[in-house]
Parts: sequence; structure tokens; C-alpha cells
Amino acid sequence: MVTVKEAAAEFLAKKRIAVTGVSRAPQTHAANAVYRWLRERGYEVFAVNPNAEEVEGDRCRPDLKSVPGGVEAVVIGTRPEAAEGTLRECADLGIRLVWMHRLYGTGSVSEQAAAYGREHGITVIEGGCPLMFGPTADTGHRIMRMALTPAGRLPRRVEVP
Repeated sequence: MVTVKEAAAEFLAKKRIAVTGVSRAPQTHAANAVYRWLRERGYEVFAVNPNAEEVEGDRCRPDLKSVPGGVEAVVIGTRPEAAEGTLRECADLGIRLVWMHRLYGTGSVSEQAAAYGREHGITVIEGGCPLMFGPTADTGHRIMRMALTPAGRLPRRVEVP
């Protein structure tokens, strides 16, 4: 086990990150905010949505295997029921870092998908947002991290396979 801060640092040290669940209606989806923020911070970020050809002015990929050169990490911003399929694809592709986004409600977190990921050697951060940590954090996200951690909405520790 490592702290969520340590897991976040490892995740954010990667520079090629895919974000699943980005939408053509960006104002309604947290995945789009994560995508934009990472792109603006210098990450090579890839939008993944099988139902879109373009998102945020960039080409959108239908799945992770369609990203040329692959990625080092994935932010899941889909409904929880789609998360297991993403974790299966990550396992097949050798992607070992996954973040299931959640600020409120269930977000993208699926306990079954997270268990599958861990069983297949993937470090899965279940909840919170990459924008709450390290070089990507802003004041608003830091405040959310301080509020969500005691409330149990952000994991304190992350199991590392």
C-alpha cells in the first residue's frame, strides 16, 4: 500500500495519458475538464470515446489500442459500468496505472473493475481527480481534496500490486 499522494505522484509522472469518457458536450463532463487541464499542463493526452471523432478540437480515439504509440496511464471518466472493459483493455495493453475519476456520487468508480485491475497488476486509484495533486493541482481542486478526504470520498491509501 502507498498513500494516495504517492500513487498520484507516480501517475502524474507519466506524460502520455488517455482520458476515457470525454464528450462532444464538454460543459457536462468532468472527463473533458481533466483532458483540457492535462493538455494545458504539457501532458501528451489522448481523448477516448467510441462515439466521437473529435473532442476539444482534437482527434478522438475509439479505444485505447487505437492510440498510436500507446499510453502510460489512463483516467477513466465513463460510467462505472464501462470501467471494467477499460481495465480489461489496460491489462491487455500492459498499462499499469489507472485513475477512476470521482468527485461526487459514484463517478467512474467500480469496485469490481478495480479488483480486476489489481488482480492483473494494475495500480488503480479509486476516486478523486488527478487535478487535485502535484503539478496539475489548482486551488479549487486542493480545497476539494481537503474536503473529500475526511469524508471518505478520496482514498487515503492505494493498493499497489
